[in-house]
Amino acid sequence: MEITTAQASVLIVDDVPHNISLLNAALMDEYIIKVATKGQHAIDICNSMPIDIILLDVMMPEMDGFETCRQLKENPFTRAIPVIFVTARGEIHDESRGFDCGAVDYITKPVRASIVRARVKTHLALYSRNRALEHLVQERTVELNRSHLEILHRLGTAAEYRDNETGQHIVRVCHFSRSIAQGWGLPESETDLLFTAAALHDLGKIGIPDSILFKPGKLNDAEWKIIRTHCEIGYNIIGKNQTLLLKTAGIVALTHHEHWDGAGYPQGLKGSTIPLFGRIVAIADMFDALISERPYKRPWPVAEAVREINSVRERHFDPKAVDAFLQMIPELTAVHQQFTAT
Repeated sequence: MEITTAQASVLIVDDVPHNISLLNAALMDEYIIKVATKGQHAIDICNSMPIDIILLDVMMPEMDGFETCRQLKENPFTRAIPVIFVTARGEIHDESRGFDCGAVDYITKPVRASIVRARVKTHLALYSRNRALEHLVQERTVELNRSHLEILHRLGTAAEYRDNETGQHIVRVCHFSRSIAQGWGLPESETDLLFTAAALHDLGKIGIPDSILFKPGKLNDAEWKIIRTHCEIGYNIIGKNQTLLLKTAGIVALTHHEHWDGAGYPQGLKGSTIPLFGRIVAIADMFDALISERPYKRPWPVAEAVREINSVRERHFDPKAVDAFLQMIPELTAVHQQFTAT
């Protein structure tokens, strides 16, 4: 749907009241204006209401504009929103860093109202046109996407093929992840993206010796150190690919063992610095591990597994992701029954 001027919402993010007043005066006659004075506040606003374009300062307390932009671009809800940096930092390396974070433009202070209005109008038009083109491309590439899905699922299954379930874990985690994303409220395009990307979450297990991967008892410290490398192995196999699907798969492979409290691996990420898809797949992966038979344990009843996951919210898992998981238990149970080897 095309964005019209009357419909467009502009989020101004700056910690200086004078700067906010100048930008508001330049745009208030044509747009709906929202204001945030901190990066996290801006992220919260974008997650709670439709925002069509963001004017973002760089130098802010607690979280600077570059980090704010990075987190917005990693979030499936907000990644498409165009970001224009409006800042006093006008060095070439600052501009380059802004574009590397995903910004579409860079305006140097002091600003001129006419320049701000022109840039906002231009990028709103491009945003609208890009969404229309994306819809057209999606309609015309359904079969190609099916082929990609099949290839990625077969590649993901290769990592699990030594298991007596021949990859059913992969299938279940993909379905679990999509269901949890639906419970979260993500749009269909994002739930489908996660469904496909999740197939490669354990790709790095290809590089783990069978003696460790299928050991029937507890792992010792040295063995744990080795098995934890599978996240980075998988990420390195996928590579730093810039296509959205493979980039997402790489992020999932790397971050699905990070913990909400920062005690996970391999990077020790904490809270919302863990990409959302990694947080969702972490729950899907643990749920399947608990309710499935392993060389070292019997399967847990679903109710017991649900209690366990709920008990470690805010330590292992994002509380909001756990809430989404709890909403979808009937769907998850049906998936487990459908895709469990007998």
